[in-house]
Amino acid sequence: MKRSSGVLMHVSSLWGEYSEGSFGMEACQWIDFLADGGFSVWQVLPFCLPDECNSPYKSFSAFSINPNFIDLPTLRAQGLITADELASAKQETPYLCEFDRLSRERFALLSQAASRVKDRTPIEAFLEAHPQVANFCRFMAIKAANNGEEWVDWKQEEPDEKVLEAWQFTQYEAYRQWCEVKAYANARGISIVGDIPIYVAYDSADVWANQSLFQLDRRKRPTSVAGVPPDYFCEDGQLWGNPLYDWRRMKQDGYAWWCERMSFMLELFDGVRIDHFRGLESYFSIPAGETTARNGVWKKGPGMSLIRALRRVAGEKLIIAEDLGDITPAVHRLVKESGCPGMRVLQFGFLGDENSPHLPHNYDFHSVAYTGTHDNNTLLGFVWELDEQTRARLMEYCGYEGDWNACYDAILRTMFASHAGLLILPVQDLLLFGRDTRINTPGRAVGNWSYRLTREQLASLSTKKFSHWNRLYSRQSFREYHL
Repeated sequence: MKRSSGVLMHVSSLWGEYSEGSFGMEACQWIDFLADGGFSVWQVLPFCLPDECNSPYKSFSAFSINPNFIDLPTLRAQGLITADELASAKQETPYLCEFDRLSRERFALLSQAASRVKDRTPIEAFLEAHPQVANFCRFMAIKAANNGEEWVDWKQEEPDEKVLEAWQFTQYEAYRQWCEVKAYANARGISIVGDIPIYVAYDSADVWANQSLFQLDRRKRPTSVAGVPPDYFCEDGQLWGNPLYDWRRMKQDGYAWWCERMSFMLELFDGVRIDHFRGLESYFSIPAGETTARNGVWKKGPGMSLIRALRRVAGEKLIIAEDLGDITPAVHRLVKESGCPGMRVLQFGFLGDENSPHLPHNYDFHSVAYTGTHDNNTLLGFVWELDEQTRARLMEYCGYEGDWNACYDAILRTMFASHAGLLILPVQDLLLFGRDTRINTPGRAVGNWSYRLTREQLASLSTKKFSHWNRLYSRQSFREYHL
């Protein structure tokens, strides 16, 4: 792995005029910024359709792409929406994703576009090549025919054909637009790292179409659900509620569903991060019906047998192991045996002692270093909220002796200089924005995922500074670094 650096920002956070970031020209302008700044990687969050809390980590399908990412001006250029329809979709604020408005209006507009498609041959070819995506489209159309009820309660088993065709169009068009963005990124020397949530939602095409692969009872309800025990983020733990995989059953067909999932992800991305990687060694099982995660137990996961299957699909492409949280020696052994680089988070380094693996002097080359992840406070918010003693320790560690309000370049340079092979910085930390711009607070159901960057904010950043740091610390030559 060559030394390199990148930026973490979800597509939804891109600027634009239509309520949420998209696969339009703004994505290419963002890629230009990364390339001009000497960065090599754009890391994104999951592309799948988010849940009712707007979380991309719980979706109606692991094989979906959020239709709201479809660029509306591109549809206008294709003649699929009118000028008036485009104008009516203009946002009211550039600072936050307008989720409520999108849920009310966007799919209806995309359905209009779908109805104007003259040649569906490319759509049908795409669906034939991606049967799990086809399952998702059918699932969403039947769900609509049942007034949004969970699949286990459906009475109507046939979809409205127009609704089905609309979902099929959105998935094809989102895929097509993104492939153009990715090709542009790769041509500019930028690779895209995606994110694979380890679990899927119960009310999803994944469970509906593959019931035997999950821990369900005779009523087709989960017997146990996923989460994590109490930790730094949440004193009651996190009760995610996802159904758990039947790993024994999955092993019988060589983890075919997981391999298909990895294959689809590597069509979209040049590398991936597997969220909650420690769940592959042991997973936290919480009895269905619990109201917190306190009464869960750890059970053995698939380990290297799954990882070997995924490696046969991924080849030498980068797979990042999100090895955060309650990490045991067995998890450490699995990460090492897998060959996947683990994650190191600066903020965690100053919550422990000098032996913390999250302190930069302890980073090994085969790791990916972050100031913070999408689940952390921003760097500025973190420093502001530290107690005086810990803040002073951080300042001393980074060799900074001035007013702590101006310490952030020293912290960032410490990360650039670290031994970690890949450095990823959240875009908020480039801008030095506060906690009001953090994208997610674990354990909180509302107020997450809505942060957006504006064009003016991006223009305030100096690509020269970041390009200089990337050259100074030998992190700039991505054209020689193939994920």
